[in-house]
Amino acid sequence: MAKEVTYSILLPTYNERENLPIIVWLIVKYMDQCGYNYEIIIIDDNSPDGTIEVAKQLQDIYGDNRIVLRPREKKLGLGTAYLHGLTHSRGSFIIIMDSDLSHHVRLTPAIPFLRCSQHTICADMAKSVFTISRICIHFWPKFIPQFIEKQSKTNSDVVTGTRYAGDGGVYGWDFRRKLISRGANYLTQVLLRPGVSDLTGSFRLYKRHVLEKLVESCVSKGYVFQMEMMVRANSLGFTVSEVPISFVDRVYGESKMGAMEIIQFARGLLYLFSTL
Repeated sequence: MAKEVTYSILLPTYNERENLPIIVWLIVKYMDQCGYNYEIIIIDDNSPDGTIEVAKQLQDIYGDNRIVLRPREKKLGLGTAYLHGLTHSRGSFIIIMDSDLSHHVRLTPAIPFLRCSQHTICADMAKSVFTISRICIHFWPKFIPQFIEKQSKTNSDVVTGTRYAGDGGVYGWDFRRKLISRGANYLTQVLLRPGVSDLTGSFRLYKRHVLEKLVESCVSKGYVFQMEMMVRANSLGFTVSEVPISFVDRVYGESKMGAMEIIQFARGLLYLFSTL
C-alpha cells in the first residue's frame, strides 16, 4: 500500500540537467529533516540537453515513490505542465517552484560538488565514479518549511512567495532586469489590484482543490499563467498569504525570459484588465 503523501512538489523542467540534481538533493534533504510526507514530480518537456536522463538517475537514487517522472513529448507551456503534474500527484497540498535554483538558495561559502559527464550532484550523494570539483556556492534551503508553517497557522488557500515585501529581494540581476521586473509588477498592481505584492512570482503552495479550480479557470500560457492564477484567486475569494523570499539568478543554464515573453506578458496583462 502506497504511503500517504501530504505535499506534492511540481518541478517543470526544460534544459535543466545541471540544476535538477541540486534542487532535488536540497528538497529531499530538507523535507526529510523536517519529517514531511512528500513526493517530487518532474515534468520534463522533452529537453534536448538530456534532463530526463538525469531525472531517471535521480529516481534510481531516491526511489520511484519519492521521485515521480511524468515527461511530455514537447514543450507545451507552464500552465499545462502544472495540470499534467497535478493529474499525477497524490498530495493534499501542491507546491510549485522553478527548477533552476532561483527559489531555493542563499549564497555563502563553497561546498564540494560531484561532476560527471551528464550532471552535477552534491557531495553527500556520492557512490563513486565521480570526480570532485569545487564551486563557490552554498545552497541553504529554507522557504518551503516557511510556506508550510504559514499555511498551517493561517489555513490559507494559497501561500505565495514575494520578492517585494518584508526581507524579500532579488539577487544576481542587472539594473535593466530589475527595472523590467519592478515595472511589470507596478503595472499589474495598478491595473489588476490582485491583493498580493508580487504577482509574477512562481513559488507557491496551494490546497489541492484550490489549484484544481484555478487551473480550470485560467486561459493564459507561459509566464502570464502565474499572474492570472493570483488574479483569479482574488476574484474567486480564495485566501492568500505571502512569505518573503530571496530570488537568486540561476546558477547553470540560460534564462528563458526574452523579448517574446515580455510581449506575451503585455498582451496577457491587457487581456486580464479587460476581462476581469
